[in-house]
Amino acid sequence: MNTDQPVIEIQGLTHRYGRAEAVQGLNLTVPRGRCYGLFGRNGAGKTTTMKCLLNLLRPRAGTVRIFGLDPRRQEVAVKSRLAYVPDTVAFYPWMSVRDTLNYFAAFRKHWNRELEAQLLERFRLDPGKNVNALSKGQKTQLALMTAICPEPELLILDEPTSGLDPIVRREFIETVIGAYQEGDPGNRTVLVSTHLITEFEGLIDEFTIMDAGREVVRMNADEAREKYQKIRVRFVGEVPKLELPGAISSRTRGRELEVIVNGGGSVVIDHLRSLGPEELATESLRLEEIFTVTLQ
Repeated sequence: MNTDQPVIEIQGLTHRYGRAEAVQGLNLTVPRGRCYGLFGRNGAGKTTTMKCLLNLLRPRAGTVRIFGLDPRRQEVAVKSRLAYVPDTVAFYPWMSVRDTLNYFAAFRKHWNRELEAQLLERFRLDPGKNVNALSKGQKTQLALMTAICPEPELLILDEPTSGLDPIVRREFIETVIGAYQEGDPGNRTVLVSTHLITEFEGLIDEFTIMDAGREVVRMNADEAREKYQKIRVRFVGEVPKLELPGAISSRTRGRELEVIVNGGGSVVIDHLRSLGPEELATESLRLEEIFTVTLQ
C-alpha cells in the first residue's frame, strides 16, 4: 500500500447532459485517511462527480483515478475496496433486513458481524422486518450499515444522512463515521457530499465548494477557519463611514458593525481598533458560513 498516493485523483473532469454542462474541468485530490467534503447547491455537479468516479457515468473529458487505478478498466479491483451510499437508496423488496445484510456480506471478503450487531441495536432495526416496511430514514440507516460493515478503505457518501432525524443524524456522524476512521487511523478515507455542512463540521479535514460544475474554493478546513474571520465592533456613537480593503462583506446594526474577511484580518482589526471602539471581538467562520459567503 502506497500511503503517499492520493486515494482519489480527478483531473480536468468534464461531463454534460445534452448541452447542459454538469461538471466543467474539475480537479480534485483526496489524500489517504482524510474526510473530504464536497459542498455545493443542488445542481452544482456533486452527484455527477461521484458517479463519474464510480464508472456509473462516463466523463466527456479528463481522468479519474481511485487508489491509482482507472475505475473504467479496473472496476472490480476498485469497487472491492470501497463502499458507496447514493442520495436515494433501494433494496430488493422481498428481502428482510437480515436477508439484505447477508446478501451484501456475500459480496465482501470481510464483514464485521460485531459491528453489524451494534448498529442494528443502535438504529433499533428489526432484522426480521421486510425492507418494504421500513421508513425512508430506516432504509438510509440500512444502506449506511451495508457500507460500513465491510470496513472498506474508502467511503463515498452522497447526502448520507438526509433521510435521518436530527438525533440519529448527529449520532451517526459523530459515532459511526468517526469510529469508522478511528478503526484504522490514517488509512480509511471518506468523500462526503452534503448540504448539512454544520453537522460534519468536526470531521471534515479538507473541502471543495462547487458551483455550476466548477470549483469555487478548495481548502484545508483548519486553514479556512484561520483565513475567514468574523469581526464584530460596537462604537460609542454611530458607526463611522469606513473603507475596509479585504472585507468581503459588512453589515451595520445600530452602533454595531459586523465585518467578514477572507485573509488580511489583522489589518482590518488594527484599523478598527484605531477608531476607539467600545468593544471588538473576532471569531472564525464555521464551514457552513464559509460556504454561504463564498456563493453570495
